[in-house]
Amino acid sequence: MREVIWILAMATFSTTAYAQVPVVVAPDQQILIQSDNPQLAANKMLVYDFWRIVLQTRDMKLAPQYLAEGYIQHNPNIPTGRQPFIEYFGKLERQPVKPRIDNLVAIVAEGDKVVLAFRRDLPDPKNPKQTYTTTWFDMFRIEDGKIIEHWDYGTKSAK
Repeated sequence: MREVIWILAMATFSTTAYAQVPVVVAPDQQILIQSDNPQLAANKMLVYDFWRIVLQTRDMKLAPQYLAEGYIQHNPNIPTGRQPFIEYFGKLERQPVKPRIDNLVAIVAEGDKVVLAFRRDLPDPKNPKQTYTTTWFDMFRIEDGKIIEHWDYGTKSAK
């Protein structure tokens, strides 16, 4: 009988040990922008403000302030170039400016690159009534104080 109890206990605890740890959104985004290196802090702030003021709101009036004219896009669903970016996102319904970026987990900067990490909640394909969390990343390259290049997880859809 002790063996059965021990086996059940081990099965219960080992299942918990292998369960996914949910992705947690950063409670204080201003801390994420800070850096001992003033250039890295400026690059983080540029990307942070671009995301919050332009992309998240879909208001393209200020896009030229943040995007270089020769902006390079690596997402296969969005055309490259600043003007095509403005036309693509400018067609979407505008949203109000928020003081924070939705679902932001972290901001990392190194050299001329800035990476934003986001929490994503997706439907569980094995259990449609539940969701799970995962992480989405966007990376930007900065040149002369503007965003010149962007990478993300974008994939082509069948639609």
